[in-house]
Amino acid sequence: MSSSNSIGKLGELLASTHLLQSGFKILERNWRFGKKEIDIIAEKERLTVFVEVKTREHHLPERLEEIIPRKKQRHIILAANEYIRLREVVNEARFDVIAIVLNAGNHEIEHIEEAFYPTL
Repeated sequence: MSSSNSIGKLGELLASTHLLQSGFKILERNWRFGKKEIDIIAEKERLTVFVEVKTREHHLPERLEEIIPRKKQRHIILAANEYIRLREVVNEARFDVIAIVLNAGNHEIEHIEEAFYPTL
């Protein structure tokens, strides 16, 4: 496993832990539709949240488009639509980003709720 793969897996683990501590139930991790993937699908009350996790060993860019380009957002939205259709989800859906910066054994987590909308 490459270093970037292991950093990504650690980030997804930290993000899942953060969501669980925030009262979410994890429904899926690394859910795939063709070549499109959603890192985490979680649920809380009547809300299904599609989460993209970005993990870096340095600070992330300030602008969301630099973290998750529009093309990637479209892929997540298409995969989420298929998940909703296949699972017959009736909850409201939301697209979040969890950005994690790893610093010498510590980490910072920023949970960006409603990071983007399915209008792309």
